Amino acid sequence: MNKALHALVYVFLALAGAGLWFELELNGKRELLTDRNRLQENYFVKLAGTVEKDDPAKDVTVALELDVSPVEAKIVDTPETENLLEDYNASLEQQNLATYDWNNQSSREQLRTVYVLGFDGKPVMDGNRPLMSGDGTEDKLLSTLFESAKSQQAKLNSTRAELVKLRGKFEEVVAAFNKLKPEARQDKVTIVEKNAKIEKLEDEKSDLENQIVKIKAQIDELNAEITSLKDEVITAKDETEAAKEDLEKSQKMVEQLKKLMREMVATTGGGETARGTAVTSLPAGDKGKIIEVDNDNMFAVVAFSDEAMKELKGDNLDHPLPAIELGVKRPGYNGDAGEFVGRLRLRQEVKGKNYVIADILSSWEQAELQLNDVVFAD
Repeated sequence: MNKALHALVYVFLALAGAGLWFELELNGKRELLTDRNRLQENYFVKLAGTVEKDDPAKDVTVALELDVSPVEAKIVDTPETENLLEDYNASLEQQNLATYDWNNQSSREQLRTVYVLGFDGKPVMDGNRPLMSGDGTEDKLLSTLFESAKSQQAKLNSTRAELVKLRGKFEEVVAAFNKLKPEARQDKVTIVEKNAKIEKLEDEKSDLENQIVKIKAQIDELNAEITSLKDEVITAKDETEAAKEDLEKSQKMVEQLKKLMREMVATTGGGETARGTAVTSLPAGDKGKIIEVDNDNMFAVVAFSDEAMKELKGDNLDHPLPAIELGVKRPGYNGDAGEFVGRLRLRQEVKGKNYVIADILSSWEQAELQLNDVVFAD
């Protein structure tokens, strides 16, 4: 019996030692589990503080008006625009949205509550197992945090998509801007050139203004001269009237001379030239000029110089007029024969004057004779 008791005691001692060993091991594991739960609890609190629990307002809009009117050489007071951010989800820009705050006693206690507790403070059973999901449990908090994290991730992905779209729009704007840069550079070069031309024109304008001042002074001088000339014109008018009277007298004398010549030609039939003369030619040179001509009746009146008259009628002018032929030229005339326009044959002299009536020789006529044509000997 004693041996059996001793054996039983030894068994109890062995079991007690094993129980002590397990308790010591479990105490070590309990500390590990406690520290692990505390660490996880603290990180859940920290993670909850980074997750937004509220969604941003959906009715937020922004406008970025882009000028789409063409660039032309004119001022546009109200250009056409379009909203560059028309399809942009501006709600993604909202910041400082409320996050979860679990750093309080009630939230920490809920994180430590694994099972759903009944009114009696005991776990509510789901069949043979305690119920672990529901209000007041750690699973409820973590499920809420998980759903909010998914929503935040969806917003992040939406933001990335909007960034891609926005980058595409900005690439278009940058491309359009880069296209305008060379045109702007060329416009700037043109402006510099235009400014240089303007500066040059301003200098020219200044010179012209100085010239205008000088011209105005000249105009004043000319006006003074015009005034003087007007006075001279008035005087010339008076002289013209006197000249008209002299001209009328001269015309009357010419008419009388024509009449006298016609009478002399009709009555004398050649006069003294019919008697002949020893003079058959004159020294070459100009002898006189025509002062009257009648191309229809083929005669002209020649005014000879005193020297020519002596060559025709002698030094004492007592010889008869020779019936010789003389040439007629017109200075500056350019016909087939140069300045030569015809020939004359002397017929009748006018007594007391150096005038001689001559016949126009039609066979030599290059052009109709005119007043002041020169008579010459060749």
